[in-house]
Amino acid sequence: MKVLDRVVLASGSPRRLELLRSLGFAVTVTSSGYDEPPMPHLRPVELAAAHAAAKLASVPRDGVAVIASDTVVDLDGAALGKPVDADDATRILRALSGREHVVHTAYAVALPGIAAPVGEVASTRVRFHALSDDEIAEYVATGEPMDKAGAYGIQGRASALVAGIDGDFYTVMGFPLGGFVRTLRANGFVPPS
Repeated sequence: MKVLDRVVLASGSPRRLELLRSLGFAVTVTSSGYDEPPMPHLRPVELAAAHAAAKLASVPRDGVAVIASDTVVDLDGAALGKPVDADDATRILRALSGREHVVHTAYAVALPGIAAPVGEVASTRVRFHALSDDEIAEYVATGEPMDKAGAYGIQGRASALVAGIDGDFYTVMGFPLGGFVRTLRANGFVPPS
């Protein structure tokens, strides 16, 4: 096994940066410039994978590991993206209130010496409490929903909105660490010790 100590993250997500650093990687952030166009012909799980692959393709490899990822919130087969404004965040949170949805996080990785990118999509079920209009308004007023798929971040104030999850917490946070490490190992790499 080769130690992979340095990676390029093709994302401006502070959550993904934090998660990769928690595994000991030295991370360089390079924005992909990919704008995540709507693709209504794709199911949400396919959309996450397509966006991750397109982000990866838009960043030069230069012989180092490059990681791209995308998270899509799936409510009854419809993809809920990032809200465009506070009213949209309110609408999304009302739709999630008292319901179960699925969070799909895809990652695509270009590894040194391996021709084709590798990756996977991890999915986790999330149940929200029934939310009052006041709870939704208070959460939206924090500004936290604005840069997050499904208008919430489970690791932040929205933790109080969540009744439970079935699956990997880190998938909901934005990067499935366990699956990622297993993908590395399957391809001959390990994180720094």
